[in-house]
Amino acid sequence: MEAFLISLTSVAIAEMGDRTQLLTLVLAARYRKPWAIIAGVLCATLANHGVAGLIGTWFGRQLSPALIDAAVGVSMIGMALWTLKPDTLDAATASSNTGAFVATLVAFFVAEIGDKTQIATVALAAAYSNLVAVVGGTTCGMLLANVPVIFLGNAFAHRLPLKAIHLAACLLFALLGVIFLVRAAHHWG
Repeated sequence: MEAFLISLTSVAIAEMGDRTQLLTLVLAARYRKPWAIIAGVLCATLANHGVAGLIGTWFGRQLSPALIDAAVGVSMIGMALWTLKPDTLDAATASSNTGAFVATLVAFFVAEIGDKTQIATVALAAAYSNLVAVVGGTTCGMLLANVPVIFLGNAFAHRLPLKAIHLAACLLFALLGVIFLVRAAHHWG
């Protein structure tokens, strides 16, 4: 349960103001088909985070518990710093003439490659042996952050205190980083 809850909260908070959330806003405004967009986000996230989770699980099996905890701790602190940098969205990202589902699926999958939430999924999957809980948690976190944007669009996006949310995400990632580094120190000590 811990793996699921940490994965869910980490991604849900990190996704606020992220480029994939901005992409979701653009897709919702363009297509106005919320259920097709939600399905596209769900499928793209499951595929993207599933691959990231498999990679993380592989790394988790190759490294000692101390090295895994140290690597996850350092990556979480890196995520904390990355969260402070606001994302932007290239206007050409959502310019496809295909349907809402296919456009969302492709654009969201590609935009998520190398994104902080994908990297967090790799790190979390390396740290926890429960791939289903991690991918399920990160996927639910992604939906938790994006579904309100799909339904409420611009009115919702402009009312979010993004600086405060980014700071909260930074603090969460930093705290998780410290926890994993302390765990690594316990393995070595």
